[in-house]
Amino acid sequence: MIQTILLFIISLLIVVVVHELGHFIVSKKVGVVVEEFGIGFPPRLFGRVRGGTMYSLNALPVGAFVKSKSDDDATAEGSLASKKPWPRFAVYAAGPAFSVVLGFLLFTAFFGLPRTMVVSDGILVFQVQADSSAEAAGLRPGDVIVEADGQSPETWGELQVALSNVPQGEAVELLVLREGSDEMDIDVYPRYDEDLDRSVIGITLGRNVVADVEPGSLAERVGIAMGDSLLAVDGKRVINEVSLNDALQQATPGATTVFSLLRGYDARTVEITQNPPDTESLGLRLLWAPDTRIEKRPTPIATAAISSARFMISMPALIVSSIPLMQDDPSLAFVGPIGVGQLTVEAVEAFGISNLLFIGGLISVGMALFNLFPVPPLDGGGMLLAFTEAVRRGRRLSARAIRIAYSVGTALLITLIVFITTSDILRLIEGRGFGL
Repeated sequence: MIQTILLFIISLLIVVVVHELGHFIVSKKVGVVVEEFGIGFPPRLFGRVRGGTMYSLNALPVGAFVKSKSDDDATAEGSLASKKPWPRFAVYAAGPAFSVVLGFLLFTAFFGLPRTMVVSDGILVFQVQADSSAEAAGLRPGDVIVEADGQSPETWGELQVALSNVPQGEAVELLVLREGSDEMDIDVYPRYDEDLDRSVIGITLGRNVVADVEPGSLAERVGIAMGDSLLAVDGKRVINEVSLNDALQQATPGATTVFSLLRGYDARTVEITQNPPDTESLGLRLLWAPDTRIEKRPTPIATAAISSARFMISMPALIVSSIPLMQDDPSLAFVGPIGVGQLTVEAVEAFGISNLLFIGGLISVGMALFNLFPVPPLDGGGMLLAFTEAVRRGRRLSARAIRIAYSVGTALLITLIVFITTSDILRLIEGRGFGL
């Protein structure tokens, strides 16, 4: 836990530094005099002046800051306030923009990590949908797709890519293994499914399918039927004959063994009080995807980047769909650094240290979205004021109006911070978590 907390602090520091770096770089570009760019908050540990800017490293590693010359003095040459509206707009927008880019990079790194996946030398057809292209072509449950247009798919995703690469109206040539020995060529015409937004042929894939149930057997007595797929035994995933036998051997003698099955689209369980040592005593004959195994494979960077972009594009919809949850328990919807730290610890404990990349991406994008709220002194507030002056053809808002806007915004921001921090502390005191 201590290691996770330290890594979280470092991650948070990096996210904030990159955000402030956006403000710093664009400030320099538009001619704003930057007096200091600091990592951490004072007291200062180390500093060096270059190009008229003090670059400092400070004792409190909880943020970063950009100190510009006379920020609110429009008469001071080189100050941010002295610049025209659009350069000021760009300075304010740069922080959120850099945060979004960092979020994209962190998500890409997360999606690009080597993934543990189930692979096999062929894809098993578990079910063929009625009136589908696959049914018309003669595919059957238990068939194994060995090749698709000359490619040898080892994962379900690779088969989907092969189907998607076929032009509309053309057939995909499948090399199919039937009953473990008979090879045949089958041409199937994929159809575009608007709901799924991809090409389909009308099959459901699986790891195994029950090809035969011995009459009067234990399997028949408990209700296992031909066409079922065996998913797990006592919660242990079944992907090949070895994993099935291992799961059966680990069953507790005298206890109930739970078999998880898939029949059509319905998941179900059956219970057996007699612990069978192998599939033979069950009275089952299973067809398996050949040489199914678990491997760790890297993800191509292009694929990871596409996944990152898709996830970020879907975030607004995810936020909207979570509104009912926010209404039920606002303390889980609005979290500050303490809450994010707790969430990070829970996520790492549940899913592993690699999830720090994902959490870091969420923090960075969350910081961008929060700072875009059009309330001074947030970046969005500065952007709104600059945009308003641009619409007014450069005519300045009165100093009094700006003062009022910043005073009201600061009061609202402090109130929100107090509420969120109190909520985070109460959650820790009450021992509540995020349910990961």
